Amino acid sequence: MRLTKNHWVWSVMLIVTVILCAVILILHFKNWISSDNESLKLRSGFYHVEIPYSDLDSVLLVDRMPPMERLNGFSALEKEKGVFREFKDSLTNKKVHVFVDNISQQKVKLVYEDSVYLYFNLKDSAETINLLDDLIAKMNTLQIPN
Repeated sequence: MRLTKNHWVWSVMLIVTVILCAVILILHFKNWISSDNESLKLRSGFYHVEIPYSDLDSVLLVDRMPPMERLNGFSALEKEKGVFREFKDSLTNKKVHVFVDNISQQKVKLVYEDSVYLYFNLKDSAETINLLDDLIAKMNTLQIPN
């Protein structure tokens, strides 16, 4: 009876699984933010949100996020990413997207489409402040005077 068998299929599956997990970790490692003249795009791994500047209602800098229930996503070290639901709105099932790279720093709270919330920040607080200033400037230029 042969004790050692050549299980090359399982070895390949293991290597592919490790590589796939490493790629997913790299994609979730930071927030990928891009903007053009019409919208702001936030991406972190599987989570992606595109917000037209015309839909922005308010942009605020907050110290803490309200207590929320995670519908899907993850929390690891200083990162908090995914889709959440606020406790006070658990009956309405209103989803809140969270893209936080550093939970201890201030976060940008975007309110768009009248009542949809999104919280995000970047690893560097200076970059977060610069992005906040750019968003406020773009929001103010798109407002139509009465």
